[in-house]
Amino acid sequence: MGTTLVLGLGGTVDYEVQWDAAVVEGLAARFGIRRSELTTMAPIVDERSLVVTILGFLTDGAGGERFVESSEVVKDFAGRFTTEVTIGGTGVRAGIALDRLGIPTVQHLVSIDDNVRRLLPTSISYVSSATEDTLDPHLIVQFPPGTRIRLDDGDVVSPSSNRLIFANDPPNRSMAIAPELGAALDDASVLLVSGFNTMQDEDLLERRLTDLDAAMTHLHSSALVYYEDAGFYVRRFAQRIWAHLLPRIDVYGMNEDELQEYVGRPVDLLNATDVAAALLDVHQLIPVPTLLVHTQHWAIALGPTAGQHRPALASAVQMAATRYRLGDGFTAADFEATSGLPRSAGGEAVVGGVEQKIAGAVGVPAFSLETSSPTTIGLGDSFVGGFLVVHSPVRQPQP
Repeated sequence: MGTTLVLGLGGTVDYEVQWDAAVVEGLAARFGIRRSELTTMAPIVDERSLVVTILGFLTDGAGGERFVESSEVVKDFAGRFTTEVTIGGTGVRAGIALDRLGIPTVQHLVSIDDNVRRLLPTSISYVSSATEDTLDPHLIVQFPPGTRIRLDDGDVVSPSSNRLIFANDPPNRSMAIAPELGAALDDASVLLVSGFNTMQDEDLLERRLTDLDAAMTHLHSSALVYYEDAGFYVRRFAQRIWAHLLPRIDVYGMNEDELQEYVGRPVDLLNATDVAAALLDVHQLIPVPTLLVHTQHWAIALGPTAGQHRPALASAVQMAATRYRLGDGFTAADFEATSGLPRSAGGEAVVGGVEQKIAGAVGVPAFSLETSSPTTIGLGDSFVGGFLVVHSPVRQPQP
């Protein structure tokens, strides 16, 4: 059995903008944006269409990830706000969460620059397919609940907080597999796979999956393979992933946005009957040993091996909650303290109802948290890191 947690497949440099409703409202007025034209599905070709899309998501309080035709659009928009440069990608943020508990990881990266070298924790080592330094930032926008943007033909008010990701990232779109990945997997107890959602060339995706297949032959049969879904830029590409990886995936994770995309309808996340029906529909579509869905109210797993992951599920919810209230600067003691906080009553009701309706399903309600400055960016990534805590052979908590 291996001892290494290998997390991939691509890291990012993120421009996290500090939400400023006045700036957004000013842009909407400058561009003459009307409520009647808001959408989340139109191509993002310039700053105007970016603002239209942000307001489209804000209307429903939804999160998502979208492709932008030029990185310059991202840079221009970010330049209007107070912006923090961070590093992300599911594997990287999961690794940062694990680092807070003293757990080292190995990252598979497809791009590198001085931001990554500066911000990557020392406990994280990496293999990389990058042949030169590049910077193609991801724009991360998080908006608070109740924020109001006035437009000429009506106001837009967000019913809840959420986060949006916008990017044009050629290295992640290419997703070259590092030749060293196979050797890194020789001693792996866990492989996290994520990031294929940004690819847009179907033939190239097929080649990358074939490369990954070859690297995964180095994995021990007992190693856990966790696949984290995300918003595909080309939705049908998910089927390519399934054709290659479903026979080897042990845990297949997704959030509520992906859940609703797969079932093709809104899901009432506080209605156990509606949630159970959606979970069963998606599990029929993606028949993995454990299907895991994590939301702001609960995390629920179903499938023949779901029961064995209850401790990991609890750790995952705890990790996401810790980051939600404290950001990246938490300690192992902060993580432990989160376990004593109150739970979501609505989440508890859904978990209880779903466990009754679906044989073998297990769930953990989210925590009921109040904070004036919540972190909504990367919560799903931190959730994955928390899940993998239980599967790490090494844990050396920091004070």
